[in-house]
Amino acid sequence: MMILALLLADPAILSPQPWQVLQRTVGSSSAADTLAEPRGTGSAIIRLSGDDLLKPGMQAEFRLVPSIRGLARARLAASNQPSGDWTPLALKAVTPADSKLAAATVILPAGGWYRLDVRLRATAGGAVSTATVEPIGVGEVFLIAGQSYATNTNDERLQVKDSQQRVSAYHWETGRWQLANDPQPAPDRSDGGSIWPPVGDRLAEFLEVPVGFVNVAVGGTSTRQWLPDGPLSERMHRVGQSVGAFRAVLWQQGESDVIEGTSAEDYVARLQAIRAAAVAAWKSEPLWLCAQSTHHPTVYNDPQGESRIRAAIVTVSELPGFGLGPDTDMLTGPNRGGRGSRRHFSPTGQQNAAKLWSDLLIARFFPSAKSTP
Repeated sequence: MMILALLLADPAILSPQPWQVLQRTVGSSSAADTLAEPRGTGSAIIRLSGDDLLKPGMQAEFRLVPSIRGLARARLAASNQPSGDWTPLALKAVTPADSKLAAATVILPAGGWYRLDVRLRATAGGAVSTATVEPIGVGEVFLIAGQSYATNTNDERLQVKDSQQRVSAYHWETGRWQLANDPQPAPDRSDGGSIWPPVGDRLAEFLEVPVGFVNVAVGGTSTRQWLPDGPLSERMHRVGQSVGAFRAVLWQQGESDVIEGTSAEDYVARLQAIRAAAVAAWKSEPLWLCAQSTHHPTVYNDPQGESRIRAAIVTVSELPGFGLGPDTDMLTGPNRGGRGSRRHFSPTGQQNAAKLWSDLLIARFFPSAKSTP
Protein backbone atom coordinates (compact mmCIF):
# COMPACT_ATOMS: atom_id res chain seq x y z
CA MET A 1 0.00 0.00 0.00
CA MET A 2 1.47 3.35 -1.01
CA ILE A 3 0.80 7.08 -0.98
CA LEU A 4 1.39 8.96 -4.25
CA ALA A 5 1.44 12.75 -4.16
CA LEU A 6 1.38 14.96 -7.30
CA LEU A 7 1.88 18.74 -7.17
CA LEU A 8 0.56 20.16 -10.43
CA ALA A 9 1.99 23.62 -9.90
CA ASP A 10 5.41 21.98 -10.14
CA PRO A 11 4.67 18.45 -11.35
CA ALA A 12 6.39 15.95 -9.08
CA ILE A 13 5.47 12.56 -7.74
CA LEU A 14 6.35 12.52 -4.06
CA SER A 15 5.48 8.87 -3.56
CA PRO A 16 5.98 6.17 -4.55
CA GLN A 17 9.63 7.09 -4.70
CA PRO A 18 12.36 5.78 -6.97
CA TRP A 19 13.39 2.25 -5.93
CA GLN A 20 10.27 1.74 -3.84
CA VAL A 21 8.88 -1.78 -3.55
CA LEU A 22 5.19 -2.33 -2.77
CA GLN A 23 4.25 -5.57 -1.04
CA ARG A 24 2.12 -7.75 -3.27
CA THR A 25 -0.94 -9.39 -1.78
CA VAL A 26 -0.04 -10.79 1.64
CA GLY A 27 -1.39 -14.26 2.31
CA SER A 28 -1.65 -16.28 5.48
CA SER A 29 1.43 -16.95 7.59
CA SER A 30 1.05 -20.68 7.05
CA ALA A 31 2.86 -22.29 4.14
CA ALA A 32 -0.32 -24.12 3.14
CA ASP A 33 -2.19 -20.88 2.43
CA THR A 34 0.38 -18.70 0.68
CA LEU A 35 0.93 -18.01 -2.99
CA ALA A 36 0.83 -21.36 -4.74
CA GLU A 37 3.10 -20.22 -7.54
CA PRO A 38 6.43 -18.58 -6.64
CA ARG A 39 6.13 -16.17 -9.57
CA GLY A 40 2.46 -15.42 -8.89
CA THR A 41 0.83 -12.15 -9.95
CA GLY A 42 0.01 -10.58 -6.62
CA SER A 43 -1.36 -7.05 -6.39
CA ALA A 44 -0.78 -3.88 -4.40
CA ILE A 45 -2.96 -0.89 -3.62
CA ILE A 46 -1.52 2.51 -4.40
CA ARG A 47 -2.95 5.84 -3.25
CA LEU A 48 -2.26 8.98 -5.21
CA SER A 49 -2.47 12.59 -4.13
CA GLY A 50 -1.87 15.78 -5.98
CA ASP A 51 -2.45 19.50 -6.16
CA ASP A 52 -5.56 20.86 -7.97
CA LEU A 53 -6.64 17.40 -9.16
CA LEU A 54 -10.31 18.05 -8.34
CA LYS A 55 -10.87 21.14 -10.44
CA PRO A 56 -13.96 20.94 -12.65
CA GLY A 57 -13.23 19.80 -16.19
CA MET A 58 -9.98 18.09 -15.30
CA GLN A 59 -9.22 14.39 -15.78
CA ALA A 60 -6.41 12.59 -13.97
CA GLU A 61 -4.95 9.45 -15.54
CA PHE A 62 -2.07 7.08 -15.01
CA ARG A 63 -0.16 4.47 -16.92
CA LEU A 64 2.36 1.81 -15.99
CA VAL A 65 5.26 1.10 -18.33
CA PRO A 66 8.14 -1.36 -17.96
CA SER A 67 11.12 0.59 -16.71
CA ILE A 68 13.81 -2.02 -17.23
CA ARG A 69 14.00 -4.64 -19.97
CA GLY A 70 12.96 -8.26 -19.78
CA LEU A 71 10.80 -9.67 -17.02
CA ALA A 72 9.01 -6.43 -16.19
CA ARG A 73 7.60 -6.23 -19.71
CA ALA A 74 6.56 -9.87 -19.67
CA ARG A 75 4.83 -9.49 -16.31
CA LEU A 76 2.98 -6.36 -17.42
CA ALA A 77 1.84 -7.98 -20.67
CA ALA A 78 0.38 -10.89 -18.71
CA SER A 79 -1.54 -8.62 -16.33
CA ASN A 80 -4.84 -6.78 -16.69
CA GLN A 81 -3.04 -3.46 -17.06
CA PRO A 82 -1.88 -3.09 -20.70
CA SER A 83 1.52 -1.49 -21.12
CA GLY A 84 1.31 2.19 -21.94
CA ASP A 85 -2.49 2.57 -21.76
CA TRP A 86 -3.74 5.64 -19.91
CA THR A 87 -6.30 4.72 -17.26
CA PRO A 88 -8.60 7.21 -15.48
CA LEU A 89 -8.10 7.81 -11.77
CA ALA A 90 -11.22 7.97 -9.61
CA LEU A 91 -9.94 10.77 -7.42
CA LYS A 92 -11.43 11.83 -4.11
CA ALA A 93 -10.42 14.58 -1.71
CA VAL A 94 -8.11 13.47 1.07
CA THR A 95 -10.02 15.68 3.50
CA PRO A 96 -13.21 17.70 2.85
CA ALA A 97 -11.44 20.90 3.82
CA ASP A 98 -8.60 20.50 1.31
CA SER A 99 -9.59 20.93 -2.33
CA LYS A 100 -6.04 20.71 -3.64
CA LEU A 101 -5.15 17.21 -2.49
CA ALA A 102 -6.84 14.10 -3.83
CA ALA A 103 -6.36 10.36 -3.73
CA ALA A 104 -7.16 7.35 -5.87
CA THR A 105 -6.78 3.63 -5.34
CA VAL A 106 -5.35 1.54 -8.17
CA ILE A 107 -4.27 -2.07 -8.49
CA LEU A 108 -0.81 -2.72 -9.90
CA PRO A 109 0.42 -6.10 -11.10
CA ALA A 110 3.23 -7.86 -9.30
CA GLY A 111 6.52 -7.32 -11.06
CA GLY A 112 8.82 -4.55 -12.10
CA TRP A 113 10.74 -2.48 -12.40
CA TYR A 114 8.04 -0.14 -13.72
CA ARG A 115 7.76 3.51 -14.65
CA LEU A 116 4.64 5.22 -13.34
CA ASP A 117 3.29 8.18 -15.30
CA VAL A 118 0.52 10.44 -14.02
CA ARG A 119 -1.07 13.21 -16.06
CA LEU A 120 -3.77 15.82 -15.61
CA ARG A 121 -5.60 17.06 -18.68
CA ALA A 122 -8.57 19.27 -19.39
CA THR A 123 -11.44 17.25 -20.81
CA ALA A 124 -12.22 20.13 -23.18
CA GLY A 125 -8.66 20.15 -24.49
CA GLY A 126 -5.68 22.27 -23.64
CA ALA A 127 -2.52 21.83 -21.63
CA VAL A 128 -1.52 18.50 -20.13
CA SER A 129 0.61 18.24 -16.99
CA THR A 130 2.61 15.03 -16.51
CA ALA A 131 4.81 13.60 -13.77
CA THR A 132 6.88 10.41 -13.74
CA VAL A 133 8.64 8.20 -11.21
CA GLU A 134 10.87 5.17 -11.79
CA PRO A 135 11.78 2.54 -10.96
CA ILE A 136 9.01 1.20 -8.76
CA GLY A 137 8.05 -2.42 -8.20
CA VAL A 138 5.45 -4.72 -6.70
CA GLY A 139 7.05 -7.68 -4.99
CA GLU A 140 8.26 -8.84 -1.61
CA VAL A 141 9.15 -6.62 1.35
CA PHE A 142 10.81 -7.80 4.58
CA LEU A 143 11.41 -5.93 7.83
CA ILE A 144 14.74 -6.84 9.48
CA ALA A 145 15.26 -6.52 13.23
CA GLY A 146 17.73 -7.76 15.82
CA GLN A 147 21.38 -7.02 16.44
CA SER A 148 24.72 -6.77 14.68
CA TYR A 149 24.59 -9.89 12.49
CA ALA A 150 21.55 -8.25 10.89
CA THR A 151 23.33 -4.94 10.22
CA ASN A 152 26.66 -3.98 8.63
CA THR A 153 29.21 -5.63 10.91
CA ASN A 154 30.53 -8.25 8.50
CA ASP A 155 33.79 -8.28 6.61
CA GLU A 156 32.86 -7.35 3.03
CA ARG A 157 30.61 -4.64 1.67
CA LEU A 158 28.37 -6.37 -0.85
CA GLN A 159 26.50 -4.98 -3.83
CA VAL A 160 23.31 -6.00 -5.60
CA LYS A 161 24.25 -8.32 -8.45
CA ASP A 162 20.79 -8.89 -9.95
CA SER A 163 20.93 -7.89 -13.62
CA GLN A 164 17.96 -5.53 -13.17
CA GLN A 165 19.05 -4.36 -9.70
CA ARG A 166 15.68 -5.39 -8.25
CA VAL A 167 16.75 -5.15 -4.60
CA SER A 168 15.94 -2.02 -2.58
CA ALA A 169 16.41 -0.77 0.96
CA TYR A 170 14.22 1.65 2.90
CA HIS A 171 16.00 4.30 4.95
CA TRP A 172 14.48 4.38 8.43
CA GLU A 173 15.47 8.03 8.96
CA THR A 174 14.87 9.76 5.61
CA GLY A 175 11.86 7.67 4.58
CA ARG A 176 13.39 7.18 1.14
CA TRP A 177 14.22 4.04 -0.81
CA GLN A 178 17.57 3.24 -2.41
CA LEU A 179 19.44 0.49 -4.18
CA ALA A 180 20.36 -2.03 -1.47
CA ASN A 181 24.14 -1.89 -1.77
CA ASP A 182 26.07 -2.09 1.50
CA PRO A 183 26.18 -0.52 3.95
CA GLN A 184 22.48 -0.98 4.59
CA PRO A 185 20.62 2.03 6.07
CA ALA A 186 20.37 0.62 9.60
CA PRO A 187 19.83 2.72 12.75
CA ASP A 188 23.16 1.73 14.34
CA ARG A 189 24.94 3.44 11.42
CA SER A 190 27.33 0.50 11.06
CA ASP A 191 29.36 0.81 7.88
CA GLY A 192 30.69 -2.66 7.06
CA GLY A 193 29.06 -5.41 5.05
CA SER A 194 25.73 -7.21 5.47
CA ILE A 195 24.13 -10.43 4.26
CA TRP A 196 21.13 -8.79 2.56
CA PRO A 197 22.19 -7.95 -1.02
CA PRO A 198 22.71 -11.64 -1.93
CA VAL A 199 19.47 -12.60 -0.13
CA GLY A 200 17.66 -10.08 -2.33
CA ASP A 201 19.51 -11.24 -5.45
CA ARG A 202 18.41 -14.85 -4.94
CA LEU A 203 14.81 -13.94 -4.20
CA ALA A 204 14.50 -11.48 -7.11
CA GLU A 205 15.94 -13.95 -9.58
CA PHE A 206 13.80 -16.83 -8.39
CA LEU A 207 10.51 -14.97 -7.82
CA GLU A 208 10.92 -12.53 -10.73
CA VAL A 209 9.72 -9.60 -8.64
CA PRO A 210 11.60 -6.80 -6.87
CA VAL A 211 12.57 -7.26 -3.22
CA GLY A 212 12.67 -4.58 -0.53
CA PHE A 213 14.39 -4.63 2.87
CA VAL A 214 13.48 -2.40 5.82
CA ASN A 215 16.29 -2.68 8.38
CA VAL A 216 15.75 -1.43 11.95
CA ALA A 217 18.35 -3.69 13.64
CA VAL A 218 20.85 -2.25 16.12
CA GLY A 219 24.13 -3.93 17.00
CA GLY A 220 24.75 -5.16 20.54
CA THR A 221 21.09 -5.16 21.59
CA SER A 222 19.32 -7.74 23.72
CA THR A 223 15.64 -8.66 23.89
CA ARG A 224 15.46 -6.56 27.05
CA GLN A 225 16.27 -3.48 24.97
CA TRP A 226 13.61 -4.35 22.38
CA LEU A 227 10.78 -4.54 24.91
CA PRO A 228 7.66 -2.41 24.17
CA ASP A 229 7.77 1.29 25.04
CA GLY A 230 11.54 1.35 24.55
CA PRO A 231 13.12 3.38 21.72
CA LEU A 232 14.00 0.34 19.59
CA SER A 233 10.46 -1.01 19.48
CA GLU A 234 8.95 2.45 19.11
CA ARG A 235 11.15 3.08 16.07
CA MET A 236 10.29 -0.34 14.64
CA HIS A 237 6.58 0.43 15.03
CA ARG A 238 6.94 3.83 13.38
CA VAL A 239 8.97 2.54 10.45
CA GLY A 240 6.63 -0.40 9.88
CA GLN A 241 3.66 1.96 9.82
CA SER A 242 5.43 4.16 7.28
CA VAL A 243 6.21 1.28 4.95
CA GLY A 244 2.78 -0.35 5.17
CA ALA A 245 2.48 -4.01 4.23
CA PHE A 246 5.43 -6.40 4.32
CA ARG A 247 5.73 -10.15 4.13
CA ALA A 248 7.58 -11.00 7.37
CA VAL A 249 9.91 -9.85 10.12
CA LEU A 250 13.39 -11.37 9.87
CA TRP A 251 14.75 -11.55 13.44
CA GLN A 252 18.53 -12.13 13.62
CA GLN A 253 19.38 -11.80 17.31
CA GLY A 254 20.50 -13.73 20.38
CA GLU A 255 24.16 -13.06 21.13
CA SER A 256 23.53 -10.24 23.59
CA ASP A 257 21.15 -12.45 25.56
CA VAL A 258 23.90 -15.04 25.85
CA ILE A 259 26.16 -12.33 27.26
CA GLU A 260 23.45 -11.09 29.67
CA GLY A 261 22.62 -14.60 30.85
CA THR A 262 18.97 -14.28 29.88
CA SER A 263 16.89 -17.29 30.90
CA ALA A 264 15.03 -19.25 28.24
CA GLU A 265 11.72 -18.33 29.87
CA ASP A 266 12.51 -14.62 29.80
CA TYR A 267 13.67 -14.78 26.18
CA VAL A 268 10.42 -16.41 25.07
CA ALA A 269 8.25 -14.03 27.10
CA ARG A 270 10.10 -10.98 25.81
CA LEU A 271 9.78 -11.95 22.16
CA GLN A 272 6.09 -12.57 22.63
CA ALA A 273 5.70 -9.11 24.16
CA ILE A 274 7.80 -7.49 21.42
CA ARG A 275 5.75 -9.06 18.65
CA ALA A 276 2.40 -8.36 20.34
CA ALA A 277 3.20 -4.66 20.63
CA ALA A 278 4.31 -4.52 16.99
CA VAL A 279 1.14 -6.27 15.79
CA ALA A 280 -0.96 -3.77 17.71
CA ALA A 281 0.96 -0.84 16.22
CA TRP A 282 0.93 -2.13 12.65
CA LYS A 283 -2.62 -3.53 12.75
CA SER A 284 -1.30 -6.50 10.80
CA GLU A 285 0.30 -9.80 11.74
CA PRO A 286 3.36 -10.57 9.63
CA LEU A 287 5.11 -13.80 10.49
CA TRP A 288 8.13 -13.37 12.77
CA LEU A 289 11.00 -15.62 11.63
CA CYS A 290 13.71 -16.13 14.27
CA ALA A 291 17.18 -17.16 13.17
CA GLN A 292 19.17 -19.40 15.48
CA SER A 293 21.80 -16.74 16.05
CA THR A 294 23.75 -17.10 19.32
CA HIS A 295 27.37 -17.73 18.38
CA HIS A 296 30.12 -15.10 18.34
CA PRO A 297 33.58 -16.70 18.38
CA THR A 298 35.55 -13.51 19.03
CA VAL A 299 33.53 -12.15 21.98
CA TYR A 300 32.78 -15.08 24.32
CA ASN A 301 33.05 -18.83 24.74
CA ASP A 302 29.79 -19.95 26.36
CA PRO A 303 28.39 -23.16 24.83
CA GLN A 304 25.91 -23.53 27.69
CA GLY A 305 24.57 -20.01 27.25
CA GLU A 306 24.32 -20.47 23.48
CA SER A 307 22.40 -23.73 23.94
CA ARG A 308 19.99 -22.04 26.34
CA ILE A 309 19.13 -19.20 23.95
CA ARG A 310 19.01 -21.56 20.96
CA ALA A 311 16.44 -23.66 22.80
CA ALA A 312 14.46 -20.52 23.61
CA ILE A 313 14.47 -19.49 19.94
CA VAL A 314 13.15 -22.92 18.96
CA THR A 315 10.46 -22.70 21.65
CA VAL A 316 9.21 -19.28 20.62
CA SER A 317 9.31 -20.26 16.95
CA GLU A 318 6.70 -22.93 17.65
CA LEU A 319 4.23 -20.36 19.01
CA PRO A 320 1.48 -18.74 16.89
CA GLY A 321 2.78 -15.86 14.80
CA PHE A 322 6.37 -17.09 14.87
CA GLY A 323 8.46 -19.37 12.70
CA LEU A 324 11.96 -20.81 12.86
CA GLY A 325 14.53 -18.98 10.78
CA PRO A 326 17.82 -20.35 9.49
CA ASP A 327 20.46 -21.86 11.75
CA THR A 328 23.29 -19.40 11.19
CA ASP A 329 25.17 -20.79 14.20
CA MET A 330 26.17 -23.68 11.96
CA LEU A 331 28.40 -21.28 10.02
CA THR A 332 31.68 -21.62 11.88
CA GLY A 333 35.39 -21.73 11.00
CA PRO A 334 36.08 -19.90 7.72
CA ASN A 335 32.58 -18.41 7.82
CA ARG A 336 33.57 -16.11 10.69
CA GLY A 337 35.74 -13.02 10.69
CA GLY A 338 39.09 -13.00 12.45
CA ARG A 339 39.74 -11.83 15.98
CA GLY A 340 41.63 -8.81 14.77
CA SER A 341 38.61 -7.50 12.90
CA ARG A 342 36.08 -8.39 15.62
CA ARG A 343 33.70 -8.75 12.73
CA HIS A 344 31.03 -11.38 12.42
CA PHE A 345 30.73 -13.22 9.11
CA SER A 346 33.64 -13.43 6.70
CA PRO A 347 32.87 -12.91 2.99
CA THR A 348 32.32 -16.68 2.76
CA GLY A 349 30.04 -16.59 5.79
CA GLN A 350 28.04 -13.68 4.38
CA GLN A 351 27.27 -15.62 1.22
CA ASN A 352 26.43 -18.79 3.12
CA ALA A 353 24.19 -16.96 5.59
CA ALA A 354 22.43 -15.28 2.68
CA LYS A 355 21.77 -18.64 1.07
CA LEU A 356 20.35 -20.01 4.34
CA TRP A 357 17.94 -17.08 4.59
CA SER A 358 16.86 -17.12 0.93
CA ASP A 359 16.38 -20.91 0.91
CA LEU A 360 14.23 -20.69 4.02
CA LEU A 361 12.10 -17.80 2.75
CA ILE A 362 11.40 -19.55 -0.52
CA ALA A 363 10.54 -22.82 1.22
CA ARG A 364 8.35 -21.09 3.80
CA PHE A 365 6.34 -18.74 1.60
CA PHE A 366 6.59 -20.35 -1.84
CA PRO A 367 6.41 -24.09 -1.14
CA SER A 368 6.07 -25.13 -4.77
CA ALA A 369 9.68 -24.05 -5.28
CA LYS A 370 12.04 -26.90 -6.06
CA SER A 371 15.32 -25.17 -5.33
CA THR A 372 16.96 -21.77 -5.10
CA PRO A 373 18.80 -20.24 -8.06
